[in-house]
Amino acid sequence: MKGDPRLIETLNSLLADELTAINQYIVHAEMCEDWGYGKLHTHFEQRAIQEMKHAEMLIGRILFLGGKPEVSELKAIHIGDEVPQQLGNDHAAEEAAIEAYNEAIVLATEVRDFATKDVLENILNDEDRHLDEIEELLDQIDHMTLPIFLTTKVD
Repeated sequence: MKGDPRLIETLNSLLADELTAINQYIVHAEMCEDWGYGKLHTHFEQRAIQEMKHAEMLIGRILFLGGKPEVSELKAIHIGDEVPQQLGNDHAAEEAAIEAYNEAIVLATEVRDFATKDVLENILNDEDRHLDEIEELLDQIDHMTLPIFLTTKVD
């Protein structure tokens, strides 16, 4: 099937976002492991795996539409020096992803590619959940204070 070139370009931009997120989450996971926060390591690692699945879905859709997945372009990666910075950077990335997916869904609707729209809506739902989970962690830090929060993240 030959897909709309604008939609394929948009899917490749979303793919770059996902590949960037994977790297950011993996670095955050390993930093938390190094600091002894095993539960946060697992949190970030699982998030990276979810983003990998999103990248896989986007690659599959790009190929189905006759496009070429662009995997060598990454966006800016924002690594936090401390857990609150990491969560803040991840929050900003998830907010940007939600905005980008919403715009892509509008485009998919305009070009009448409802199958792609469904794929994008499924990923958007995951991104909404990711944002909510990050906000929960930030709220916990706010309520408990950072030192107490971090004691709950040690294995």
